[in-house]
Amino acid sequence: MESMLNKLKSTVTKVTADVTSAVMGNPVTREFEVGRHIASGGPGMCWRIYNGTKKSTKQEVAVFVFDKKMVDKYQKFEKDQIIDSLKRGVQQLTRLRHPRLLTVQHPLEESRDCLAFCTEPVFASLSNVLGQWDNLPSPVPNDIKEYKLYDVETKYGLLQISEGLSFLHSGVKMVHGNLCPENIILNKSGAWKIMGFDFSISSTNPSDAEPKYTCKEWEPNLPPLCLPNPEYLAPEYILSVSCDSASDMYSLGVVMHAIFNEGKPVFQVNKHDIFKSFSRQLDQLSSMSPAVLNKIPEEVREHVKMLLSVTPTVRPDADQMTKIPFFDDVGAVTLQYFDSLFQRDNLQKSQFYKGLPKVLPKLPKRVVVYRILPALTSEFVNPDMVPFVLPNVLLIAEECTKEEYIRLILPDLTPVFKQQEPIQASNMILLIFLQKMDLLLTKTPPEDIKNSVLPMVYRALEAPSVQIQELCLNIIPTFANLIDYPSMKNSLIPRIKSACLQTSSLAVRVNSLVCLGKILEYLDKWFVIDEILPFLQQIPSREPAVLMGILGIYKCTFSHKKLGIPKEHLATKSLPHLVSLSIDNNLNLNQFNSFMVVIRDMLSRMEAEHKTKLEQLHVMQEQQRSMNISNPGNQSEETKSSPNPGNQIDDIFGSTGVNGKENGSAAAAPQPNRMSLTLEEKQRLAKEQEQAAKLRNQQPLAPQTIKPATTSNSQTKDLTSSLLNNMTSLNSLSLANTARPATVQGSTISAYPSASPMVGSMGASVSNGFNAPMGFQTGGMGMGMRPTGPGLYGGMATTTSTPNFGALTQNQAPMGQTNKAPDMSALDSLFTPSKPKVTLNQMGPTPGTSTPWLNQFSAAQNTQTQMQGVPVGMGGVPSGFGMQANPFFSPQNFSQPTAAPSMNQSGIKHSASVNNDLKDLFG
Repeated sequence: MESMLNKLKSTVTKVTADVTSAVMGNPVTREFEVGRHIASGGPGMCWRIYNGTKKSTKQEVAVFVFDKKMVDKYQKFEKDQIIDSLKRGVQQLTRLRHPRLLTVQHPLEESRDCLAFCTEPVFASLSNVLGQWDNLPSPVPNDIKEYKLYDVETKYGLLQISEGLSFLHSGVKMVHGNLCPENIILNKSGAWKIMGFDFSISSTNPSDAEPKYTCKEWEPNLPPLCLPNPEYLAPEYILSVSCDSASDMYSLGVVMHAIFNEGKPVFQVNKHDIFKSFSRQLDQLSSMSPAVLNKIPEEVREHVKMLLSVTPTVRPDADQMTKIPFFDDVGAVTLQYFDSLFQRDNLQKSQFYKGLPKVLPKLPKRVVVYRILPALTSEFVNPDMVPFVLPNVLLIAEECTKEEYIRLILPDLTPVFKQQEPIQASNMILLIFLQKMDLLLTKTPPEDIKNSVLPMVYRALEAPSVQIQELCLNIIPTFANLIDYPSMKNSLIPRIKSACLQTSSLAVRVNSLVCLGKILEYLDKWFVIDEILPFLQQIPSREPAVLMGILGIYKCTFSHKKLGIPKEHLATKSLPHLVSLSIDNNLNLNQFNSFMVVIRDMLSRMEAEHKTKLEQLHVMQEQQRSMNISNPGNQSEETKSSPNPGNQIDDIFGSTGVNGKENGSAAAAPQPNRMSLTLEEKQRLAKEQEQAAKLRNQQPLAPQTIKPATTSNSQTKDLTSSLLNNMTSLNSLSLANTARPATVQGSTISAYPSASPMVGSMGASVSNGFNAPMGFQTGGMGMGMRPTGPGLYGGMATTTSTPNFGALTQNQAPMGQTNKAPDMSALDSLFTPSKPKVTLNQMGPTPGTSTPWLNQFSAAQNTQTQMQGVPVGMGGVPSGFGMQANPFFSPQNFSQPTAAPSMNQSGIKHSASVNNDLKDLFG
């Protein structure tokens, strides 16, 4: 490891030393930071090319550096000639401005050790790409070593060089004089640019139609850097000391040959005997063998042969070369159009960008990423063009690696995420981004998702377009796990709720519910209970899709292991809401059944949880009571003497009392008849009851089962008289005017044939005396009620027909106790104001159990009466006395026939995807 670090350190030190020694003291370094050595080019490959950045703007550049140490072997005058030639070439390039010429960013600067100037960012020279690696760093960079030209790059590159020559010949009236691969530079985007104007020749009469060029005679004694590359030079340079624009076209022909022949020119030239070599070359050109051009594509082979003609007039000019069919390639035409975009108006650009997705898959990735992508992202400054450019950029992003996306695309996309003007373009941009959200979430770093992508999603939820809102709601669950909890709680959820409540579109409302249902797992339990479930009750519409969406959220929350709904919330809020929704007329049978399944599950869990709680409490109380029994001395005198109201309640309701604990065996067995016990049994039971009362007073809440006991005859008479006096004194408990027959031992009491209204002594209607709104209906009686005429409540009397109580057989008393009133001692506690009140659910008899008090009261009445003032309960069913009359305990009693789905009354638009979304989410 240490050796690797030392090697890396020495490499960095060496590179830094090379850069420092090369440009130290050069004025270029004042404004530019010089980076690593990346390529070489120019005449004789003498220019080292470094990457760099401008200090003030951080703009990327290429720094060309010529180290004067390279010419130390020459004499001083030769050195000066070389330096002057290089200076001349750079100065000429600086004066010329054209897209096909290398752009100079900073003019040539000279120091004692080097020459340097800055240009647009550069990749390498064509000579480097074709395998000539002179003056390159060691080892050769892999991106140059592995670089292979694609056909479209070659075609468009040659087209660019032809256009550059056309500009020089027709526009500037100049001959380049040294066109060769080392003077063709590939910039960072892959465009081919011309440089190396060291031997350029300008026309002596630029104003005339026919320019004239003066050519210098070849001087073999000059240093090679002071002469053009003879392998790419036209024969007339050497043999007739003449040149014109056709001479550059010959050089272009040799360049084309080299590109298709691994960088080799047509002929190898002996530089020591240049004239002899060119004479031989002239003969070969006159009778060129087809084998020389066999590697050149057939569609351009004849044009290359014409360019290599010995006669200059036969060679096509640069303008003609730009129009040959070889360059009519779809890729080359596309790249050419990009280069001329600045000349097009918005309409032409938009048409071009619409068709571009069909072309991009046909182009190599390198061309698309480094040539087309920069041109596309440069259009982001034009807001009207962004909706046309963005789909192409995202299409390119799909083919990029995550690193390439972050480095090349994301910086340009970040401002587009925030674009809000113009409105129409902004909506289109939102729609495009939402359709490609999976791409953005896969390749965008989490921090950028939070800062750029999420704010765009929030805007989409508030967009006026229903299509954008619906699409946004569909994609939110796919990246909900990437949203931090505060953002979801404070930003995302409120916007989803607002979209659901304020929209007029059914699709948006249902998709809002589906979206909430899918992201519930990322929310906190109490946030769901406090914010989501109450929100469901605010939704105004009652379409079946909306109702099923509400049901789905309840179901997901109820069944999710992380969430769940407390039984208190189930009993007071969730179940009442669901029950009211379940009977909506818009629901069909299957939907109603879905509601009932969830309601039953909630009831079952609520019952199980509460029963478990009470059982645990009962066990604790039994343990405490056992401890008190084992230590009777701890009980106070007040506890021993005071009666326990719970004992009296148990006397009334048997084994089911206020504690709510039901003894199954006691419920199944018939209750003993108090009137059939002997005096000794009564005394014994009275003592047991007194002992139990003492214990209950110590633990009044302990659920327990005590068999009902009888009292003495005198106590029965006193309690009966007290009961009758109390009932007579209360107007709401007045007895019927009809005389009550005396009870007969062992007889069956028959009802009166006529059912007369039950009124008090003053003619007022009589309520039951326990709870005015509730009737005396019990679990198995099924009393039917219907309003008839005027009465006490609101001027209307409610006459009810009651079941025939005459069928009830009075329990027979033992011998010697005939004509005794039944024992109603337990009722004394109910009608005494000082006794504690008991709730209806506690007083309700359990189905299947026999309640002695009910039998006694029915037998004592011995009449069939009609009850007044009993209100009708939910769904047309009369309110009952006990648990079976409560719809939350027996929901099957309130099953209603399914109504046919009604028409949509709120005018909300429907979406075909609603049912599928609900099925995917809620099953």
